[in-house]
Amino acid sequence: MGKFYENYSDCLVKPQVECTIIGMPSPWNVIVPIAICIVAVVAVVLLVRALRRRRVAKAAQSRADDTRGSYAFIVNPSKPGAEMTRTFIQEYCADHGITDPIFIDTKLDKDGSVCAQEALDRGAQVVVACGGDGTVRTVAQTMAGSGRAMGIVPIGTGNLFARNIGVPLGDLEAAMAVATSHGSRTVDAGYLQMLDSPNPEFKHRFLIVAGVGFDADMIDDTDPELKKSISWMAYFVGAVKHLFQPKVKGTVQLVDSKGRVHAQPDLEFRTVMAGNCGQIPGFSLMPEALFDDGLLDFEMIDTSGGMIGWMNLFGDVVHQTVVKKAKQSPFSVSSTVEQFQGIEATVTLNTPQTVEVDGDILGQTRCVRFGLDHRGLIVRVPELPEGDVTGVMQPLTPSDISALKRLHGGEYASA
Repeated sequence: MGKFYENYSDCLVKPQVECTIIGMPSPWNVIVPIAICIVAVVAVVLLVRALRRRRVAKAAQSRADDTRGSYAFIVNPSKPGAEMTRTFIQEYCADHGITDPIFIDTKLDKDGSVCAQEALDRGAQVVVACGGDGTVRTVAQTMAGSGRAMGIVPIGTGNLFARNIGVPLGDLEAAMAVATSHGSRTVDAGYLQMLDSPNPEFKHRFLIVAGVGFDADMIDDTDPELKKSISWMAYFVGAVKHLFQPKVKGTVQLVDSKGRVHAQPDLEFRTVMAGNCGQIPGFSLMPEALFDDGLLDFEMIDTSGGMIGWMNLFGDVVHQTVVKKAKQSPFSVSSTVEQFQGIEATVTLNTPQTVEVDGDILGQTRCVRFGLDHRGLIVRVPELPEGDVTGVMQPLTPSDISALKRLHGGEYASA
């Protein structure tokens, strides 16, 4: 779906072939054929992933417990099954010698970031986020740069970051085995800054994808109750409401991996996204995105020709899911998906647009900056790559902290 270019300006040429659809289709005429295509593709993909999850869960259950140090569990009580999960965690800790676990609930005026800071202040050595992507994101807001390990017990529908790092879903015992056993790794922690906000330097963390434009509007217009009923497919209903809205106009400035700046003014597009990892249920949104390579994968999407363009775009996503490469479908003529990598990007818009981070809506802005802290987050995972194992997380000594700062170029500190 597109390729990576040496010069950023080269990747922004749009196709000349356009089609026009007269009249606006019924939303259900759009949703039904898309849903049929999705089911056909997802069936095979989910089967493969289910077999992999079974293998990972089996391996996780055989891991050694890490009963040293203090554990804190940040629970989102609004999630279905939250109380059952809390009871299971209490029993698991008792059975595995984990004494005096700390439980802190998120509230409307107390998100995961505040809860995680409370946990650290109370001496927690490992902080475990028990919830969906929103809970994981806000806990990571505090844990990034803290030098302490973060675990994940997935609750909810999406759990995209857990999926991308291999944490077992639908198996509390396996997820707890990962969160409370030896072995963590360092991963990148992305951030988005709203440069025209009252606090432009604040880093809104994301671990999966942040976006501006259509991507954020779709999420903002998704019915939470419908999402509970049909899971992530509810986003397609939200998307239909914005298929024919005006395009976004603005300027994009990219800093590539070598520190070179590439600027392209007067662009038109549907959305711009920055990805730390790119797997969503059934599909590869950014197939070459890696969560520990020190790079963000940026994706600029545009469509033309009404519904033809959107169907072409869906074909592009299916195509790159199958080939596992950032390569656009050869049959696509009315959609443009440009993917490029870098360490930072600034998007300046002609009019305010909605922005989101990991599915959380931040509001509207005219100027955003995407960036990341390379390997700024320590997270418990089921599979450990060679050379990136942090082992058991014990209290950090001053010499440990100095070593971490040297490892991360003197910038290993909380945002």
